[in-house]
Amino acid sequence: MTDDALRQLGWNDQRRDEFAPLAAAGLVPGRVSLEHNQFYRVLTGAGERLAEATGRMKHAAGGRDELPVVGDWVGLRLDTSSDRAQIREILTRRTRFSRKVAGRVTVEQVLAANIDTVFVVFAIAPTLKARGIERYLAACRRSGARAVVVLNKTDLADDVEARVRDAQAVAEDAPVLAISAQSGLGIDRMEAYLGEGQTVVLLGPSGVGKSSIVNRLVGEERLPTGEVRPWDSRGRHTSVHRELVVRAAGGVIIDTPGIRELQLWESDSLDDAFADIAQLGDACRFRDCKHDREPGCAVKAAVDGGLLAVARYQNFLKLQHEEEVMNKKKDERLQKERDRR
Repeated sequence: MTDDALRQLGWNDQRRDEFAPLAAAGLVPGRVSLEHNQFYRVLTGAGERLAEATGRMKHAAGGRDELPVVGDWVGLRLDTSSDRAQIREILTRRTRFSRKVAGRVTVEQVLAANIDTVFVVFAIAPTLKARGIERYLAACRRSGARAVVVLNKTDLADDVEARVRDAQAVAEDAPVLAISAQSGLGIDRMEAYLGEGQTVVLLGPSGVGKSSIVNRLVGEERLPTGEVRPWDSRGRHTSVHRELVVRAAGGVIIDTPGIRELQLWESDSLDDAFADIAQLGDACRFRDCKHDREPGCAVKAAVDGGLLAVARYQNFLKLQHEEEVMNKKKDERLQKERDRR
């Protein structure tokens, strides 16, 4: 890759200025395209390199979130005798999509960094999972990137317009795109978010067709895909790693494995994702109303009066409870760290 090609990856004047001290120290810039067991493939102006974080970086990292992830801009020390390199520094992450790592451990996992647009991909058929879309959008609100809901598999649904309306009802201000990766219908609407230097990430459950969408956007069978199961219209899980793909037509796409467990990490993300409930809450009797058991709650009144969908209200309470539990676990973890020090 040439230096000009770095700009296709999102390199710009601000990044160049930020990197200047590292360049003076003999490092070269690159962007992480694949991570597996703390080994990385990094795209540079001189081509792709296999890299590993330095022992100093691993030792100093307070958690997995402080190690390189796909989408990171990094400073590399090249090995002139081979195609390997050492990752010495991670540049500032302008945006990041995080979740609590799966399992009982309270640790942040950054799924992708320096992204401009998050495509929240769900299958429109056989059923639309509106509650799942709400959860993903709540996680997107604190990423710093714009969110776009993508409903795939319109070729398998009869009532597309009605399902799009259902999705828009929970998406708030996020655009909703109905597409078919199988036929190519609506793919051009996704391409509008992919220009030179733009980075998008596809996130969603397994089997919704993310890899097929990437192949459509790239224009070739770049990623493996699985056959659709006839009884539930779901594809077989194929992606096993997060991977950054460069489009010849411009832009960068990050494909991700299906997420089985998306637990919120960032605090205070619900007011934006549930703006309608936040607005109703302004009329509650108590300013710190949780909209659950408190008297004089305007949100509960809206539910009773049919102005707010029961399912949306119940999902809000569920996510609110998860957020409170998460904050408590974070506080406990911080206290343990203080005691250890």
